[in-house]
Amino acid sequence: MGLDITVLAVDWERLEGTPVEDRYDLLTYVAYSDDESSWDAEPQRGWVWPAAPDVPWCGRYEFHSTTGSYKPHFWAGQAWDDLREHVPPEAREHLDAFLVDLIWDAEDDAEADDSAITGLFPEDRRPLLTCPPATVHTLTGHWGRAEPLLEDLREPYGVHAACPGRWIEDFDEFSVLLREWGTVVTETERRGWGLVGLPL
Repeated sequence: MGLDITVLAVDWERLEGTPVEDRYDLLTYVAYSDDESSWDAEPQRGWVWPAAPDVPWCGRYEFHSTTGSYKPHFWAGQAWDDLREHVPPEAREHLDAFLVDLIWDAEDDAEADDSAITGLFPEDRRPLLTCPPATVHTLTGHWGRAEPLLEDLREPYGVHAACPGRWIEDFDEFSVLLREWGTVVTETERRGWGLVGLPL
């Protein structure tokens, strides 16, 4: 059984107003709140508002075609590693900045300033991603500049990053997942909220 990811948009003030020791458990409850629904029901896709009826300040995003697994996100990050040196500087700059807080581990990001999230959760219960509202705002700006350039990456992707058999095999799968992340940050920024990705 592999690692999954559940992405939540969160009203940051309400999250910070929750006792530190309760925050992770509360978000876990939100992520699992509809587990009792019928197994025969059609899987939800896109935003679920609210993620839990009694926690109206959280929304959950259900990614298309990933079945909740973190693997497609990981392999999209690996594909960007393979591709980034072969794309124009403007696209590289904005996609680097967009992906590094979401799905891509940049080698030079080891000393990134995480003071905005220090103490947000107990040390032994760290989410896969934590993006306060200011970070989401920045990500949305980079996505707005990167998205119009995305189609220009199709040809270099086919040469340098396509990998049949991978979770992200080709440019179409790569771009679909990136556009979903664009939807995630754009709507979250519109609300002035932050993002948390739980390994659930």
